[in-house]
Amino acid sequence: MSATAAETILARASGRESVRAGEYVVAELDALMLHDIFAADVLGLLERTGIRRLSDPERVTVIFDHMVPAPSVAAAAHQAAARRLLRAYGIEAFFEMGRGICHQVMVEEGRVGPGQLVVGTDSHSTTYGAVGAAGCGIGSSEMAYALATGRLWFRVPETIAVELEGRLAPGVTAKDLVLSQMRDLGSRQAQSRSVEYGGEGVASLGRAARMTIANMGVEMGAKFSIFPDATSAPDGPGYVATQLIQLDTLAPQVAIPHHVESVLPVTEVEGTALDQVFVGSCTNGRIEDLRQVAVVLRGRHIAKGVRLIVTPASSTVYRQALREGLVDDLVGAGALVEGPGCGPCFGGHMGLLAPGERCLGTHNRNFRGRMGSPDAEIYLGSPFTAAVSALQGRISDPRPWLAEHPGTGDREEGADAVPA
Repeated sequence: MSATAAETILARASGRESVRAGEYVVAELDALMLHDIFAADVLGLLERTGIRRLSDPERVTVIFDHMVPAPSVAAAAHQAAARRLLRAYGIEAFFEMGRGICHQVMVEEGRVGPGQLVVGTDSHSTTYGAVGAAGCGIGSSEMAYALATGRLWFRVPETIAVELEGRLAPGVTAKDLVLSQMRDLGSRQAQSRSVEYGGEGVASLGRAARMTIANMGVEMGAKFSIFPDATSAPDGPGYVATQLIQLDTLAPQVAIPHHVESVLPVTEVEGTALDQVFVGSCTNGRIEDLRQVAVVLRGRHIAKGVRLIVTPASSTVYRQALREGLVDDLVGAGALVEGPGCGPCFGGHMGLLAPGERCLGTHNRNFRGRMGSPDAEIYLGSPFTAAVSALQGRISDPRPWLAEHPGTGDREEGADAVPA
């Protein structure tokens, strides 16, 4: 009887020949990730309980990305405490502010790999499924236990198989694909389950596209979101449901306030006036995303009255964008290009919304108050949708604009970034 990707990974990590959905296992962790919001709290908890050594510091990675640069004295003090504790516990894999967003850095630095079991203090740790790992977010107390023991208990999840066929049309991206899934599956059908992608269509999606899709698995409530094999079709008996997606039939999508699963075709919200457009986050801040935005904005200027904020996902992405001239294109078009970080996405700083303002972003959540005022509105869309909307000053279907400018939307989602 064949096993799902989640079952295979959890069986290996728990030292068993096989496991099945619904079982509870205690599994060895291959990698553990903390970021600046929780690092001091987690390590401080260990210190207060008298635990002076970690199970395996070499498996631990700490990345400062959320409140960087520190926007308050409290944030600065919290980070200073974390730096002291990192030294005390012998954690060498520490990436200071400016290196990038945790999930992007983990992949770039090879801190995660295929078949691994990974936990992080960020809910979007499902991103690691893009490279074939089983990744999930956990709480502070769970992370403290995991750091001390190197293990954690898991309930083996049921798995939903997603079979992809065809390839995305010009102007349609992986963000549109996953938003369409949010509309169809909502945040309940995949709750605590693993979502596993297969089918011949996977081969047309590069690492960046897969990271976008896996990243938003948690928005469906998924425990894991995994691309186990670019060529295999999901046909195992362990799947509780199968979703078939014809990539070439997809159109640009937009999530409307105030829920990620409230998704409509962009044509149904066209004309909605915007105050701000945001491009970045662990969902869509990669070089492929910046290329899509820059090729639209090159030699043009964003609409009057609209603010455009762009945050590259890492210093590697930022430097490549500089080499390719993308930053010059973006700044010339009126964008504010900030350093790598999570600030605008979660309302930490650098891009908060005032009451009554409306933003279209390429990030992953549009909950009320996510980016500042609870009286603001957040829409979610693709980099192409964001770029054309910034030009027009209102939510716009990118396809007509791209059709009027041949070649603009032809860059494939499969084109991965070149390492710095």
